Amino acid sequence: MADLNKILDDIKVLTVLEVSELVKLMEVEFGVSAAAPVAVAGGAAAAGGAADEAEEKTEFNVVLKEIGQKKVEVIKAVRELTGIGLVDAKKLVEGLGTIKEGVPKDEADKIAARLLETGAVVEIV
Repeated sequence: MADLNKILDDIKVLTVLEVSELVKLMEVEFGVSAAAPVAVAGGAAAAGGAADEAEEKTEFNVVLKEIGQKKVEVIKAVRELTGIGLVDAKKLVEGLGTIKEGVPKDEADKIAARLLETGAVVEIV
């Protein structure tokens, strides 16, 4: 069996872009997706309806969860992505809130990828 701690140590030294490429390679190699699973609330009867709603979702929110080590780079990226001023971008970043609301999946992915490049941690909901 592989030494999982060694693998984790090897991954820690990678850049965000290298980790992203690693994830893509693993998806192709194993035929899986790294997309977060959708949590279904309610009983078994509600599960079918909730699953249908999840499949039909067309608008997503990009939420900043952690700034990371490059706060200035994150603020610059948020300004670039939202078109807001420096002070507002700084407040938004420091507040760890929603960066963009109601955007299509492909745009949400692009926003998340741009923020991941800066070292930030984001979530698409």
